[in-house]
Amino acid sequence: MAQRNTWQRERVREALADAPGFVSAQSLHATLRDENTGIGLATVYRALAGLAAQGDADSLQSPDGESLYRACTSSGHHHHLICRSCGTAVEIEATAVEQWARTTAESHGFTDAEHIVDIFGLCANCAKARDARVEN
Repeated sequence: MAQRNTWQRERVREALADAPGFVSAQSLHATLRDENTGIGLATVYRALAGLAAQGDADSLQSPDGESLYRACTSSGHHHHLICRSCGTAVEIEATAVEQWARTTAESHGFTDAEHIVDIFGLCANCAKARDARVEN
């Protein structure tokens, strides 16, 4: 069932596009609350779920199990490198992962296999900041 295109949904879409990387629904809601939009947390969750279902947003689970979202910049299946500290995300090609997933599924008699691979680490800026703190 398609979601209605309301002003609240559009404002969530805009806030997501303005976010620097992957963000939680709670974080996005806090931004919208600070702007006095009156948009509730449940509305943010519904809008994000709808955007993800339509392919307008990427969605993933953080290492802590929290759902994170960002405006989708490419169509089709893709993978990410994501900074655990600042949330910066880079879309990456993963040809070896694609081949491994296909071969592994086939060797176990599976067809139509799908997978999700996202790599979490520290971006160069956050690693540099961490190293500077350790030195001091």
